[in-house]
Amino acid sequence: MKTSVVVVSKDEPTLGDTLDALRAYQGADGLLDEVVVVDASEGRLDDVRRSHPEVVWRDYVQPAGIGVTISHQRNIGVATATGDVVVFTDSGCVFDESWLPRLLAPLREEGESVTCGPARARESSVYSGARWWGSTQEKYVPACSTINLAFTRAAFDAVGGFDETFGAGEDLDFSWRLVDRGYQLRWVADAVVRHEWGDLRRQLRRSYLYGIGWVRLYRKHPSRIPAGIRSNPVPLVYPLYLLGLPLTLRYRAYPLLLLLPLWRSRKEELPMRVVVDHLVLGVGVLAELGRMGGGASARRRAHP
Repeated sequence: MKTSVVVVSKDEPTLGDTLDALRAYQGADGLLDEVVVVDASEGRLDDVRRSHPEVVWRDYVQPAGIGVTISHQRNIGVATATGDVVVFTDSGCVFDESWLPRLLAPLREEGESVTCGPARARESSVYSGARWWGSTQEKYVPACSTINLAFTRAAFDAVGGFDETFGAGEDLDFSWRLVDRGYQLRWVADAVVRHEWGDLRRQLRRSYLYGIGWVRLYRKHPSRIPAGIRSNPVPLVYPLYLLGLPLTLRYRAYPLLLLLPLWRSRKEELPMRVVVDHLVLGVGVLAELGRMGGGASARRRAHP
């Protein structure tokens, strides 16, 4: 069973850390056959490229008018890869001991089609502390991220790859469609990656895009809204809070409502930053809803 690891990148110098960490698995008992990088940096990462000649490097030119191309790059990465199994991880990830053999074992030995595992922050960020992807011990999970994911090519082809209309949230959409097609997402709790999330500005930009992504996810998968809101109320609660801010003119204590999520985040390494992160996500939700509403109004004017 030939295995390819695919990493997409735009302008992350920490890509070098990830490629260095993957070297330990290349040629090791046939565990990893190739590493593919789909690079949209337009030459800014050429030093990383030169220092990793073992990597299959695919340059990607960002089309005009498309701000985020992660889903496009992911599809190109799978098309470039030659493996029967494709593994995704992100630029800036390093791996706990035996990460890859643990992630691949259910595919190779138990006939699974999709496996995924947890991601923890390499340093203090809005995603460190208790907020890291994957704290469950369940055998199967309802959704997964591409930060630590392996799947057979047959599973990828069955759902048509990643939806390129998404700028963020494409990984959840991909995993939801896998589940809808009858695939199970096998959780591998001890296959751990550790990610460097970037500075505060980058983290908050990501949160804004996540807000946009949640709106598009629920628009495409409306049947998942009730369960989604129960498991993660942030995309609903924070936009509602922001819409209510004019109430401060009458109720000066309204902003103090944020003390509740701040208290609930008390076990985080950076509780205040977590709340700010959620507020920025809420701004992304409202921005996308506004764009949808504006588009609908324009269509009504064009077709009265």
